[in-house]
Amino acid sequence: MNLQHFLADDQLNKQQILDLIALARDIKQHPKNYQNALAGKSVAMIFEKPSLRTHVSFDIGINKLGGHALYLGQQNGKLGERERVSDYAKNLSCFADGIVARVFDNSSIEQLAHHGSVPVINALCDLYHPCQALADFVTLAENFPDLSAVKLAYVGDANNVSNSLMLMAAIIGVDFTLVCPAGHGPDMQMYEKAIKFSETSGAKLVFTTDMKALGKQDAIYTDTWISMGDNTNITDILATFKPYQVNHDVMAKSGASIVMHCQPAHLEEEITTELFDSEMSVVFQSAENRMWAQNAVLVTLLAD
Repeated sequence: MNLQHFLADDQLNKQQILDLIALARDIKQHPKNYQNALAGKSVAMIFEKPSLRTHVSFDIGINKLGGHALYLGQQNGKLGERERVSDYAKNLSCFADGIVARVFDNSSIEQLAHHGSVPVINALCDLYHPCQALADFVTLAENFPDLSAVKLAYVGDANNVSNSLMLMAAIIGVDFTLVCPAGHGPDMQMYEKAIKFSETSGAKLVFTTDMKALGKQDAIYTDTWISMGDNTNITDILATFKPYQVNHDVMAKSGASIVMHCQPAHLEEEITTELFDSEMSVVFQSAENRMWAQNAVLVTLLAD
């Protein structure tokens, strides 16, 4: 698979995504076969934003592949403030075999890839969360025998996670429905990209503000209504989004058998505690699959 970086879902083709899903599942089932895949390799991990799953899954995942992870946290400040992103990228490329970056701005990811000389993995930015989407599609593949027949819906606030899910679904041919309150829909550039991909793949792509138009689904995905670092008035948000809460009633009406969430969850807001803790929930399966999906990316980019 010819992959130089892992920056954004829309830079991948259908076969690359399906190959990564298959590799992630193989690494999960046969971890010993990959325990030296990154032997002698070091990965620098830049974190502008705090993290639980991303930090732990990359750190332990790299260790499981026989590699070494170095955490560079918020004490270094925002990329580009203390020194140019180009200098940061060139310096890290002197030492590390790869760069993982969880940043505020997509432009930081693009600059790291442009100016560095080692593979760069986008571990989250304002526009994309490709590691999360890949893990979620690994989870869907584990729960449904034919991934191409799955109907996936995202309900709530359109954000980097819904962008990546929408794009990945459109590229590989999975029907995707996006349900958001008016004024909280997708970035139109992202949506138009997804439409073009879906025209090629044959996926059905629906965007609506009407919960009644959710229709028949296999899996329903939701995420927090207020993103990390957002200063929006909580009272206004709760009033706007209350009809979009994912609960047992929504699951029953859509016929969905699993519910998904990238975490951290704001229980009793976007999802009920009862549903989050139920047997329909695959949130911890997806959390574990972050590690296996990311390991598939690391092996593809860095293994000899």
